[in-house]
Amino acid sequence: MPNNASTKNRGIFLLPNLLTTAGLFSGFFAIVASMNNQFESAAVAIFIAMVFDGLDGRVARMTNTQSDFGAEYDSMADIVSFGMAPALVMYNWALSDLGKFGWLAAFIFVAGGALRLARFNTNLGSSDKRFFQGLAIPSAAAIVSGLVWVGSKYEVDPSSISYLAAIITICAGLLMVSNFRYHSFKDVDWRGRVPFVVILAVVLAFVVVATEPSLVLFSIFFLYALSGPILTVRSVKRLELKHVVGDTDDDCDEEEEKADKSAKKEQSDDKKDTTD
Repeated sequence: MPNNASTKNRGIFLLPNLLTTAGLFSGFFAIVASMNNQFESAAVAIFIAMVFDGLDGRVARMTNTQSDFGAEYDSMADIVSFGMAPALVMYNWALSDLGKFGWLAAFIFVAGGALRLARFNTNLGSSDKRFFQGLAIPSAAAIVSGLVWVGSKYEVDPSSISYLAAIITICAGLLMVSNFRYHSFKDVDWRGRVPFVVILAVVLAFVVVATEPSLVLFSIFFLYALSGPILTVRSVKRLELKHVVGDTDDDCDEEEEKADKSAKKEQSDDKKDTTD
């Protein structure tokens, strides 16, 4: 006879996964809109997906509805909304005329996003919460889709900036798999008290974004992408290859520490066997 408790635990939590589904729908809508040459709507849909992506995790933590299924579903939705969607929107807008170079540039972005998500999920328990290792995939998607949004808004001829768009797309993909450190802003106390001037600054920030949302949002995320290399260069005495790409010393130390713990555990088990 099946256990009632285990049967109840087979379900999934509705609210956070509903928000994840909304983000996935926004990303899919962006792809369809770009196929119909509705590039401004496509770019806006990706930014809407970013809002849902920011909400699902926070809602899950606030309502204590985190689950392994939700985490995996969120990663699958992210690769569509922030990997495939921005790459295809950019390809349909400016890269299709470049031939092989155009679709390869889009693929580099998709591959970089997939690798970024895989590395983030595997380092989730050991990485420094204050910083991201590499540019987060939603921020990279905001740069690519933001460029499309700005170009569509101001009626820029895509063929005139096709190579620039390809370079930006490639750089965004490479930044995601780099070792540059980016502030995650997870150490900010959102529940704490702040001076009145902070609230006033937030209101002014919303006003500035509302004046020219496409240009302002693209500029913010573009500057954020530049902050990673600058922060990394300023935080190290001498810039080396490991600070840009590849395995860091921290990763190697963690692997060695895990191996040492595993070896010590095996030795202790052997001792127990011999004493028994």
